Amino acid sequence: MTTSSAPCLATPTHLPTNKELVLKVVPMPGDCNANGDIFGGWVMAQVDIAGSILPARYAQGRMATVAVNEFVFKQPVRVGDILSFFSSVTRIGRTSVTVDVEVYAERFTAQGRYIKVTEALVTYVAIDAEGRPRPLPPQNEVG
Repeated sequence: MTTSSAPCLATPTHLPTNKELVLKVVPMPGDCNANGDIFGGWVMAQVDIAGSILPARYAQGRMATVAVNEFVFKQPVRVGDILSFFSSVTRIGRTSVTVDVEVYAERFTAQGRYIKVTEALVTYVAIDAEGRPRPLPPQNEVG
């Protein structure tokens, strides 16, 4: 077995056509950990923001993240990457909406080529003024 100090290069992929682009962001040097990669917590925060975009259409008011059902870091995120966050609703309940979020990076030096860096499944719940779950408005009122 041989080892290499070269980073693992992911095969470029196509962007999803069955999800909606909800956020684009570029991580900065202040978002790095001691290894020079972007903090996983920073990525998680961006996924939470991106994941909340579609459920906001259903909640039509306050909502909160109630569960991170799955979260997978597939590749490191680097300073200067252009991150594209794609989401789709996977489940609509009485008070909650579950969203699948996929994150793709265009490396600063390889723009136009995308690799999937993160995927997550997040559930949001509509809440009232006291922070208690409330029913979602009827879907025919969602616009």
